[in-house]
Amino acid sequence: MSKQIDISQASIYVGTYRKYNDGSLFGKWLNLSDYSDIEEFYNACRELHNDEEDPEFMFQDYENIPDGLIDESWLNGNTFEVLQALEDMDDDQLEAFLIWSSDGHHSLSDEDIDQLISSFEDDYVGQYDSEEDFARELIDEITDLTDFVKQYFDYEAFARDLFCSDYWHSEGYVFRNS
Repeated sequence: MSKQIDISQASIYVGTYRKYNDGSLFGKWLNLSDYSDIEEFYNACRELHNDEEDPEFMFQDYENIPDGLIDESWLNGNTFEVLQALEDMDDDQLEAFLIWSSDGHHSLSDEDIDQLISSFEDDYVGQYDSEEDFARELIDEITDLTDFVKQYFDYEAFARDLFCSDYWHSEGYVFRNS
């Protein structure tokens, strides 16, 4: 990943479409850790923009919120549950989870976060410099080949076969295909 996410620092710059259309960028950064749930967050948004009768919130910028949980005009209903669950992960595990969950087969916004984490834990293998490094470790674990035989083993071809079906590799992390 290009940018490390710090879940504890998740924040949103909240303005309104009316103010924006009137040429004003008035708003404020709200830290999600200051609110217990989405309703409390929206109450703070309404209080911030209490000069409008029925403000239509515009999330003009956000930081440390995983993709799929926020857009310019909405915040996913399970955002607080997702952030709470992810906050317990260490940095490497979180980075691996976010890569895994963004592979197109999983959705932070639609799926149960506890089930997603369980599936991730089943699929996550570890961190490796390359597919070939993973193949070397796998051969060391599952075979009793002597060093003499290993020097003739084609790790590159073995890795290519592994990653054609059983595993996938992204940004240094290896996952099982489920």
